[in-house]
Amino acid sequence: MLIVLAGTIGAGKSSLARALGEHLGTDVFYEAVDNNPVLDLYYQDPKKYAFLLQIYFLNKRFESIKMAYREDNNVLDRSIFEDELFLTLNYKNGNVTKTELDIYKELLGNMLEELDGMPKKRPDLLVYIDVSFETMLSRISQRGRSFEQIENQPELKAYYSQVHDEYPDWYKHYDVSPKLRIDGDRIDFVNNSADLENILAQIDEELRQLNLLN
Repeated sequence: MLIVLAGTIGAGKSSLARALGEHLGTDVFYEAVDNNPVLDLYYQDPKKYAFLLQIYFLNKRFESIKMAYREDNNVLDRSIFEDELFLTLNYKNGNVTKTELDIYKELLGNMLEELDGMPKKRPDLLVYIDVSFETMLSRISQRGRSFEQIENQPELKAYYSQVHDEYPDWYKHYDVSPKLRIDGDRIDFVNNSADLENILAQIDEELRQLNLLN
């Protein structure tokens, strides 16, 4: 099976992906953050680096999902299907031009067409972690990446709010695969082991309903 996770920055995707990979005995593909040569630069100067950052992410996510499709037994902590959300937001904020947006969309479309030609054409399940803006900010603070902290760059709070507000509509219109919404505020799977077991049980039940788990 192939499971992709989705959710805003700080939703807990990597934590759940790690736990889900261990639970199901699958490999996990993580978002290219720690060794990303552009991410820190983007936070310093979004107008200069937004397009380059999103091309970098798109390339890495395309590589990851191709590998996951081939092996057919993996978890991805973020997928190519969310990518356009971030570039579109940067376009709204004036960080990329209309020409850059059009080039990006054409490239993304070509990549998705190539995925359609693979033996496995879509994920089996998308798990969306829905968290409040307050939880998002708390998780970003907890994980301690210096370039993400609003204490260092107060203007990031407005950007984070924009990202957070984009996700409900994105999830509503996502139709690539079956999907499951998790309330990441009510169920604190990051810090509470009992809540984590609850989430894994929910995912197991969804997989059983899809005839993917005995």
